Amino acid sequence: MASIHEECGVFGMYTSPGSDVGLTTYYALFALQHRGQESAGIAVNDDGVISKCKDVGLVSDVFTPQALERLGKGSIAVGHVRYGTTGNGGRTNAQPIVVNHVKGAMALAHNGNLTNAVKLRRELEMGGAIFHTTSDTEVIAYIITRERLKCGSIEEAVSNAMDILEGAYSLVVMSPTKLICCRDPHGFRPLCFGQRESDGAWMVASESCALDAVGAKMIADVQPGEILVFDGHTMHSIDRHVGTKKPSMCVFEYIYFARPDSVIDGASVHEARVRAGAFLALRHPVQADVVVGVPDSGLDAAEGYARQSGIPYAMGFVKSRYVARTFIAPGQENREDKVRMKLNCIRDVVKGKRVVMIDDSIVRGTTSRPIINQLWQAGAREVHMRVSAPPFLNPCYYGVDIDSRDHLIACHHTVEEIAEILHVNSLGYLDVGDVHMLAANGGCGGFCTACFNGDYPTDIPGEREKFMFEQKISEKLQKSGT
Repeated sequence: MASIHEECGVFGMYTSPGSDVGLTTYYALFALQHRGQESAGIAVNDDGVISKCKDVGLVSDVFTPQALERLGKGSIAVGHVRYGTTGNGGRTNAQPIVVNHVKGAMALAHNGNLTNAVKLRRELEMGGAIFHTTSDTEVIAYIITRERLKCGSIEEAVSNAMDILEGAYSLVVMSPTKLICCRDPHGFRPLCFGQRESDGAWMVASESCALDAVGAKMIADVQPGEILVFDGHTMHSIDRHVGTKKPSMCVFEYIYFARPDSVIDGASVHEARVRAGAFLALRHPVQADVVVGVPDSGLDAAEGYARQSGIPYAMGFVKSRYVARTFIAPGQENREDKVRMKLNCIRDVVKGKRVVMIDDSIVRGTTSRPIINQLWQAGAREVHMRVSAPPFLNPCYYGVDIDSRDHLIACHHTVEEIAEILHVNSLGYLDVGDVHMLAANGGCGGFCTACFNGDYPTDIPGEREKFMFEQKISEKLQKSGT
């Protein structure tokens, strides 16, 4: 069970005036809930007037029937679910961010993490900018707004901003008359678009599963560096930034983050995970009686391991559907409690058997141990753990909440030592070389594997902490050496 946090999910919609765009966005956010459970928000555009609703909590908590009614109808909407990798998870940092300025209102939702956020924010503050949040998303909003005052259109402003922004960002931007989306030139985070046949509505989403949920047919993924502009019932592409950087899609989207029914950059997430399990069976074979997967993202890899090895697959754990994904629960104690609440071993499946347990990752190891203990307590004769990701050895600067090597178990222990700590008979990880073959039938042309091998696609920031804009005075003085 991974103990990492991922970024966010975004959604945008453009259709005819007077449509129930808020309700459609609400359904889409349900489908993206796995990408963030700290907060949720929707902004609706009715003839240039933007209304919004956002708060901490799950989609179902934030959007009561009364809240959806207050959003009203309109022609454009932007939605967001958040787990923050910069700034706290309070209501202040909930998205979309809505900005009012002389060129008209703008709403913006962001998935990813800027590597030059500190530098840009300091420059903006020195120029008189006043920030209301502690997230890097407001930095993006400021940059786009500033560029908007210099040029003729919102899409030009977004294009100019892309010359300034560095790092990972998939954006959905709503102006009084347009919906704009873009993906950073490396393509770190997914973004796709489609259209609903019944009314011709255009949709943009972090994952194709959200398009499926609202009856839209996926057309294509937004290319790394591409800007799409939806204006009326037309759509056009701006490709000035396409091909300017090496594609570096976050491979962990396939391993863990995305829903298995999504298709990202032309590759099925489910098939990528099945392929990871097959690679594990080839590189780390073992004599066993049953293969089980840790719900949810370990199930597909377990299927692949069983298929390749010939060992029978069985459902070894039952998951409570009413407990949030563990990796999103901030705080180590909360996370471990949720593991115990969330999963229960099926005793008859593993009792007296040699078990291969497949999980998607080991980060700190603290959430894997309680799951493994359940297998022993249920009477397993042997437990062999296989992990459908390589060991985490480096921090991520592109939207995964791993900002230090301090708590990464693989940085301080060998594979054999980790096996002993977790109390398993053997342990095997996915090989880094196999990672690049997970999306063999698709992919945007390259993966970011920096968290595994330190091969960063961009310059890494000298200063990077989740709460870097919320430090106490004493902490700032200590860092400055005064």
